[in-house]
Amino acid sequence: MPARSASRQPDGVTSWFKTPQGQAVLRSEDEAVRQAMRERPGLPSLWLTQQHSHIDVEGGLCVRLAQDNGFFAGDVFCDTDLPLASEAIGTVILQHVGETYPDWADLLEECARVLIPGGRLWVFALNPLGLYRARWSGNGLRSCEPVTWRRRMRAHGLQPEPVSMGLGPRWRVQALPDPQTGAGSRAAYLLRAEKQVIPLTRMRQPALRWQPSLPTV
Repeated sequence: MPARSASRQPDGVTSWFKTPQGQAVLRSEDEAVRQAMRERPGLPSLWLTQQHSHIDVEGGLCVRLAQDNGFFAGDVFCDTDLPLASEAIGTVILQHVGETYPDWADLLEECARVLIPGGRLWVFALNPLGLYRARWSGNGLRSCEPVTWRRRMRAHGLQPEPVSMGLGPRWRVQALPDPQTGAGSRAAYLLRAEKQVIPLTRMRQPALRWQPSLPTV
């Protein structure tokens, strides 16, 4: 695990999620996060988020990491290289990490690596088409539509769901936990993807051929 160094991103990039506007989005996603951590009983989950949270799931094992000056801090301290064994995690949660983390592409590759075959990735992202964008625009946050995330997921061997789920407020600064089908005008959306199981390839047996030159019994 690397030693601490200077920040690789401006302080204002992540500070928006500490404002009332950002907190309204995160609080709207609490129940969905709980659902993700309960999805694979008996298997650990990995939660990468903007800030530490008191969300708890009884009996669930979850590695919790929050962004810290371009790194992740919490149960461990690391950068993009996650100190976790390959195919050891049942569920990975990326909660608004793509908007702020500088090496999100390498991080997505790591998430796919640590997921078990059949494990699921949950991505929470800001909706660039919603009215709520006016409340975070200009704060250095990146956002993209679900179609872009689906393309990223497929590139890393993940199969995304065809429909995203809209979460968070529409315009008023208040938590709105009830989800809707499709991102619509909600402040954020949830898109899930499953790690594909690579099937075993049957080896073709070479055909036996009779050769006239061989003696017969």
